[in-house]
Amino acid sequence: MRPRGDATAQHPDAGGTVVLTHRHLSVCAALVLAACLAACDKTPPPPPAPPPQAKAPAPVPAAPTVDEQTKRLAAEVYIFAYPLVLTDVTRQAQSARAPVNTFVHRRTLMDSSGANAQNPNADVLYSQAWLDLGKEPIVLSIPDMKNHYYLIALLDAWSNVAGSFGKRTIGTEKTDLAIVGPRWKGQLPAGVSEVKSPTELAWLFGRVRPNDRNDLSAANKLQDQIRVVPLSQFGKRGGKAGAASTAAGADTKGEPRDQVAAMDAATYFSRVAMLLPANPPSKDDAPMVEKMKRLGIVAGQPFDVARLDALKKASVEEGVKSARDAITTAGKSGGSADVRNGWKIDRDLGRWGVDYGKRAVSAWRGLGVNAPEDAIFMSATFDGDGHRLDGAHRYVLHFDKGNAPPTDGFWSVTLYDPAEHFVANPQNKHNVASGEAHPNPDGSVDVYIQSADPGKDKEANWLPAPKGAFTLMLRVYWPKQELVDGRWNPPGIRKAA
Repeated sequence: MRPRGDATAQHPDAGGTVVLTHRHLSVCAALVLAACLAACDKTPPPPPAPPPQAKAPAPVPAAPTVDEQTKRLAAEVYIFAYPLVLTDVTRQAQSARAPVNTFVHRRTLMDSSGANAQNPNADVLYSQAWLDLGKEPIVLSIPDMKNHYYLIALLDAWSNVAGSFGKRTIGTEKTDLAIVGPRWKGQLPAGVSEVKSPTELAWLFGRVRPNDRNDLSAANKLQDQIRVVPLSQFGKRGGKAGAASTAAGADTKGEPRDQVAAMDAATYFSRVAMLLPANPPSKDDAPMVEKMKRLGIVAGQPFDVARLDALKKASVEEGVKSARDAITTAGKSGGSADVRNGWKIDRDLGRWGVDYGKRAVSAWRGLGVNAPEDAIFMSATFDGDGHRLDGAHRYVLHFDKGNAPPTDGFWSVTLYDPAEHFVANPQNKHNVASGEAHPNPDGSVDVYIQSADPGKDKEANWLPAPKGAFTLMLRVYWPKQELVDGRWNPPGIRKAA
């Protein structure tokens, strides 16, 4: 995922070369012959030596078109800053439709009508709010969630999980949390707990699970009670979010990652520079901060392309292109997930450390990851024998008794087409989840993945498949430690007899 370093190309200077032409050589030979005849009288002179062949002029090395050192530096900085830029572009596009510091709720579970959604989730209802923490803290109020599973992740501008709020961490009772930015100092009201965000741009990404298909209304009421307000409005009757201004001309139609891909070096690195003061890198990022300085990025100032000569400018653009291509290629291939029994598994998302390549690729594939203690997602394109999953066959995902995905929450298996979209089917069914799947008499569980109806006794465990290729995703919410640390892995998907 990271671009490999190239040795700096050495270009020797061209030296001057004196060249004798054939005309010069012929005149010299004639003079030497006349002198020999006069001195030696009747003795025939020896035949003249053949003229030496003229040497071809040494080739002049072509002027270098790329400074490899500058190209590599630009590529490294591009990859490092990619989540920051993508997060900001996403925030700008979405806040043009709904203001920041305000929750937006999806009221229904996703289905195949959302044709453009990638890897949509049929398990939970989504709620999200973009936060501007520059002026003051934002108070997140969570109601008594009763017996509903919920999770609200706080992500910073670099796509790190900065906080996690749910039954696992704070229980289900009513609570008020003040999300504060890195530069804020002050006191909070009694009963309000502080949660520090490393950046002033932050994102709350929430999920609420209906207990069943008939529980949608109750889940929606809980969503309505999840609110955010500025600290200055907290506790006031009718207090409302003070929405920050939205940039004029924001592109609300284009995919954010496509918008980022279309940026030239000046636009991209200027965006980075303007975001840095409010969204500082971590202490562990100090070496990359130095590299940004070497490239010419100054926090709060536009990236000055005019100071670069033609070679440096071309090299920076080449670095941007190579990094962009590397992220896209790695993203399409699925990144660097561990593979077990045909399943790709990422167990360390959301806390990237200095693995900037993995962080960038994950952002390209989709912002809004969870900490591994909250959820682990596993995907399969092949069965346990290494053959491509295809609806021409019937499959079974079998969990022995006591070997279902270990969780204190729930698990589900969801089916997608090769483009990672839901597949329309008459049953409008896209997943099979724990609590809904019926166990076998011996306590084991079978999930049937096939195009044909397996029969009434198996319909609860049936995942309708298309006629062609498909992929599966196994999601485990609130996984137990044996899944988090890799001691449990899902069994391979096998063809039915």
